Amino acid sequence: MSVRQWWRDLSMGVRFAFAGGREGWVRALLTAVGVGLGVALLLLTTALPSALAVRNQRGDARADTNYGQHLKKADNTLLSGNASTTFRDTEIRGRDLEPEGPKAPLPPGIAKFPAVGDMVVSPALKKLMESRDGKLLRERLPNRIVGTIGESGLIGSHELAFYRGAEGLAAQGLNSPGVTRIDKYGNPYPTASRSDPVLVLLVLVVFVVLLMPVAVFITAAVRFGGERRDRRLAALRLVGADGRSTRRIAAGEALAGAVLGLVLGTGFFLIGREVAGSVEVFGQSVFPSYLNPSPLLALLIAVAVPAAAVLVTLLALRGVVIEPLGVVRTAKPARRRLWWRLLVPLAGLAMLYPMVGKGRDGGDFNQYLVTGGVVLLLVGVTALLPWIVEAVVARLGAGGVSWQLAVRRLQLSSGTAARMVNGVAVAVAGAIALQMLFAGTDSEYTKDTTYDVSRAQMQVQVPEGGKLDAVAKDLAATKGVQQVYAYEEGYVADGPGDRARWTRATVAGCATLREVAVLPSCHEGDTFAVRGGDPEAEAGAAPLKPGGKVYFETTEDPEKSKLVAWTVPKGIKQARSVADPTGYKRGGILITPSAVGSTVAPGLSGEVYVRLDESLPDAREYVRNTAARINPHEEPMTWVSSERNDRYDTIRTGLFVGAACVLALIGASLLVSQLEQLRERKKLLSALVAFGTRRRTLSLSVLWQTAIPISLGLLLASVVGLTLGAVLLKMTGAAVRVDWPSVLSMTGVGAGVVLVVTLLSLPPLLRLMRPDGLRTE
Repeated sequence: MSVRQWWRDLSMGVRFAFAGGREGWVRALLTAVGVGLGVALLLLTTALPSALAVRNQRGDARADTNYGQHLKKADNTLLSGNASTTFRDTEIRGRDLEPEGPKAPLPPGIAKFPAVGDMVVSPALKKLMESRDGKLLRERLPNRIVGTIGESGLIGSHELAFYRGAEGLAAQGLNSPGVTRIDKYGNPYPTASRSDPVLVLLVLVVFVVLLMPVAVFITAAVRFGGERRDRRLAALRLVGADGRSTRRIAAGEALAGAVLGLVLGTGFFLIGREVAGSVEVFGQSVFPSYLNPSPLLALLIAVAVPAAAVLVTLLALRGVVIEPLGVVRTAKPARRRLWWRLLVPLAGLAMLYPMVGKGRDGGDFNQYLVTGGVVLLLVGVTALLPWIVEAVVARLGAGGVSWQLAVRRLQLSSGTAARMVNGVAVAVAGAIALQMLFAGTDSEYTKDTTYDVSRAQMQVQVPEGGKLDAVAKDLAATKGVQQVYAYEEGYVADGPGDRARWTRATVAGCATLREVAVLPSCHEGDTFAVRGGDPEAEAGAAPLKPGGKVYFETTEDPEKSKLVAWTVPKGIKQARSVADPTGYKRGGILITPSAVGSTVAPGLSGEVYVRLDESLPDAREYVRNTAARINPHEEPMTWVSSERNDRYDTIRTGLFVGAACVLALIGASLLVSQLEQLRERKKLLSALVAFGTRRRTLSLSVLWQTAIPISLGLLLASVVGLTLGAVLLKMTGAAVRVDWPSVLSMTGVGAGVVLVVTLLSLPPLLRLMRPDGLRTE
């Protein structure tokens, strides 16, 4: 067969798609919409690495750390003070700027330094502060807004950030956590660390699981309207076309729909890219310019999608005999064979087996084997589901009229029913496996903080030179605060020199000291020696002899510190350590304030633990407002019972974002597929109504036709998902544990999507069920 003949037949198919009347272009449009949705998501996926890279570049470009350099004041230096804060669990990046010369570096995104008391904010922060919800934040940031930060200075369209003009930053201590002197912005030393094999495995599996349903839907979309197309091809046989020509013509129709789908998909992607700039998903946002697909991957999509459309069409027509007088599809088809369908998932397991037990310390996982194994296991769902649906519906017996109509329809076209739910089954199987993998590895990336959040929920540091009593009083008077525990902490030595032994000293009132130790009795002026604290700290601690001398440091800066002698009272009492609100058992010496001289106070650092009224929604915001007045460069710490690895958390967030997009694609594609199925059965439904069949019966039959295959698909997805999840956990070296709530929730989400799509298809179904639908052109 010559290339010219192929080209002529494919061109004829393209003409049939767009110039073959209503049937042709409706089918082409349905195919294009289905393919377009998949292409849009594929383009979005290929753009994600670029978006993440740009976010990292923007973050590095505005880095304001001097990386250990000791810079002197000059015309090109700038003092940058950390003024970041948090508002209702959302981080706000803030910097106080004090240029020390005319050549001081400007941060990216602003044209000039704001004057003292003024600030430049991100568009999202400006919108928040101008809204009703921003009242408490305006109290914390009362400065006048004189401009907005440009895109080059932000990592996302919804990022909350500001730059504020300031003065006197040098007096607060250079190179402290709060204030830094720099002569340029940017990170000149990007650090490269060895990738965690388990995290790399998670990324690989996430991408495969998210992309597989997209591929399944694209292959299903190119087969929309297959039965009507085959009947048209029979007419071509009647006028002299041979069987091979009709198949190539059908491939041309599919090619036309796929190419139109590429165009629509590009349009959907461009629209979605603009929309992405105005939304925030799980706390993450991007600018539209970030979402630029890789040219090579975009070209691969442009070639692969039309090629897949042609290949799928030719494969689908292998089992169809198109004759001049009709299509031999209404006869009972040959039974599907099981043996080769089982080989697909077994081959996937065989690819994953060599990596079982490697864990984190066994070296990197082979990316090709991981990708191939997961793909084959998920493809196994699409291979096994048609056989399972056919085997089950063939054995379904008698029931109501709606049941019989549904079962008979499924028996005649079980393959079509399976194709409709293949994408859902693949998505659910992958989601179950990922949930098991995340649940099994969560403990390795999540650690307990030891904080007792039932006793306190926030911690405020007293600034150097600040008065602990004044800070504690301000916090205690803050709305939403139930109680404060104020401590001054430091260390005492048994003498000067490098061989001195040190022990911890805690200064606080009696009520607060009872939170860290069991005291026999306590009055102002008492001192206690604590036993039962941290064993390692006690082993080398300085001795506390009544009447003996110990030495306090006069400042926290070791270069400027001097030792001041303090006499241990002869009446020192004994106390037993208990876990303080941070979960630590402190030892050493406990001192009430009046027992400490003023000369040693500068060497102590103050901490205030705050217990909140949790019934007040914005209690934390009131505390943050008070803390900002006390020290604008030290944000109070919010206690949590556990914290998770940042990169692990990012991967998990990416999974949720991707899953949301895939679920939207599943719903949209299923709806298009359902409408196409109803359109093909328009005359049949009209005939049944004309013969007196109740609409309720037909509606129920449509629901049964969806419920039976989706139930079988979800059951298969659960089995495959549990198997894949168990293998992945074995690969990471984690214990195999089934997270049943996640399994049931993923299965429920898949069933919910199908239910919503079915309900949305009922109005068009009711419109089709009219006797006048029997009219012909």
